[in-house]
Amino acid sequence: MIIQIYAFTDVKTALEAAQLGVDHIGFVAGKYDEVPAELSFEGAHEIAASLPEKTTSVALTMATEVDEILRMVDKVRPHIVHVSSDLDLVDVEKMRELRGRLDKGIRLMKAIPVEDEKSVAVAQRYAEVSDLLLLDTKRTGFPGVGATGFTHDWNVSLRIVQSVKIPVILAGGLTPANVRPAIEKVHPWGVDSNTSTNVPGSNTDKDIDLIADFVKAIRSGETEA
Repeated sequence: MIIQIYAFTDVKTALEAAQLGVDHIGFVAGKYDEVPAELSFEGAHEIAASLPEKTTSVALTMATEVDEILRMVDKVRPHIVHVSSDLDLVDVEKMRELRGRLDKGIRLMKAIPVEDEKSVAVAQRYAEVSDLLLLDTKRTGFPGVGATGFTHDWNVSLRIVQSVKIPVILAGGLTPANVRPAIEKVHPWGVDSNTSTNVPGSNTDKDIDLIADFVKAIRSGETEA
């Protein structure tokens, strides 16, 4: 099971998380004044470049134009580009163009808001132009898709996992307490945590103990299985 955690803002904590077994180290690349923990391209690159060889860097972008996303990629050089803006701002055709213009070896991931059965068809369309999907929760008043701390209907997520042919990462309110039931229900390729591994009361600082708890909950379940 791939473990992905957002949103790191400093090299030290990112490296500590990687040493704990976090596979994907996520960070917000670009200052758009829309989501917490945004980094400059330089700050994001510093984290990406510092990671161990087997750890994957994931750059979340809220940019909506292909050229701007590619500018970020050129500056940050992540392994995965995570497009987290609303669906109507980066549609299927923009994703198709972006995927075609990305350097070979850089994967493209789209955040899909899981709301109802219509989300299955949406995910299928984006799966045709993405290398990975991230299933997350959309809430009114929150920019983009995700980082809300709320779960969604895992039955819909399961249908998406079953109906697409690319890896799917499950996000949305996952904690050490509920991540195992989520995995058993949805059977994703990976799981993601953001808000539940923050320092309590903070939107920008990660809590290394909570990260350790999240990793332990997943890995101990794998051992039992």
